[in-house]
Amino acid sequence: MASCCTAKFRFSISSCRAARSSRPFPASLMPSFPLFHSPFSRPMKPTNLRSVSASAAVSAGAASTTPTFSWDDVVRVSQPEFNPNDSSNLRGFFDKTKACNRGAELQSEFLPFVVEDQIVGYIHKGFAENLRSFEDVFILSKDNCDGGKVMLHQSLKSADDRTRAVREVIKCLAENELIPGIRNELFPVTSSYGAPVFFSLERAAVPYFGIKAYGVHMKGYVEKDKQKFLWLGKRSLMKSTFPGMLDHLVAGGLPHGIACGENLIKECEEEAGIPRTLSSRAISVGAVSYSDIDGHRFKRDVLFTYDLKLPESFVPNNQDGEVESFKLIPVKHVANIIKRTDFFKTNCNIVIIDFLFRHGYITPECFGYLDLLQSLKRGDCS
Repeated sequence: MASCCTAKFRFSISSCRAARSSRPFPASLMPSFPLFHSPFSRPMKPTNLRSVSASAAVSAGAASTTPTFSWDDVVRVSQPEFNPNDSSNLRGFFDKTKACNRGAELQSEFLPFVVEDQIVGYIHKGFAENLRSFEDVFILSKDNCDGGKVMLHQSLKSADDRTRAVREVIKCLAENELIPGIRNELFPVTSSYGAPVFFSLERAAVPYFGIKAYGVHMKGYVEKDKQKFLWLGKRSLMKSTFPGMLDHLVAGGLPHGIACGENLIKECEEEAGIPRTLSSRAISVGAVSYSDIDGHRFKRDVLFTYDLKLPESFVPNNQDGEVESFKLIPVKHVANIIKRTDFFKTNCNIVIIDFLFRHGYITPECFGYLDLLQSLKRGDCS
């Protein structure tokens, strides 16, 4: 038994068994999962990447293997002549939005997580069994009508009390390898963006509790010779998630106690060395969302998107060691990379596809235009 697991919690990993219930998930508590529709109903053959070596098996949580592609590979597959027949083909884009929105058919395996009569998340029935022994923190109720739910103990009245109590539980679960990759970064737990914060939760635990998470993603672009270019980053091989894969210029989760705009300025400095005098010019351009179920993890993410037009003379310079290198690539070629490869971190694909819509690179003349546009907000965007 882990040292942190005090008698108060009476925690026993050996007593935890995954319990799958056959009872239907109550319609009143069911999250919105519009069925994904694509005009391309026939099975799609994988793109032939010739000699390019990269991981094609990438989940929405982390890369299953470390990719081995180089910038030379990226440039080669981005060229129009690499596959001259796909200029107006949206199939590769649909693949990428689907990769962020898996497992809708598994939603009945999750229980609503309720705080102060508000649904704040969804917890897999199997994972919820790990919480039973923490009876002074979590209550698992069974109801013949609604199939059950997970609640916090009524003695935990304040946000601070809840944060402290849940932190101890997460510490125990992490020590027993049930929640990997602890970040020591707190995310707010709310029913929707801007709503009261019920408590704060360790970032690594967020998908295991199905908490809605928010982030900021910024595309840094340059205009020269009447053409737009995007700055791309290649993630450090030391990153715990998606090591060595492509990213756009700046992105980060939205932790507790910081506004989106200020968080973006902080991330701009840390990830790309962009000074406040430049980053403060970033334009808020909307949001994308997705809902992804992967085992016990339920990612319900909303990403606030920003564009920043950068001077031709600017060159990014990573400050926090999380980016290996940067490269400036024509936007049209970036679109080809998304369609033809799995080089990008999964959710970056939908953020860049959103950029392609807004800057006229995907137009209504493309078959499947509206379906693809709708697929950028498959999650609960609230």
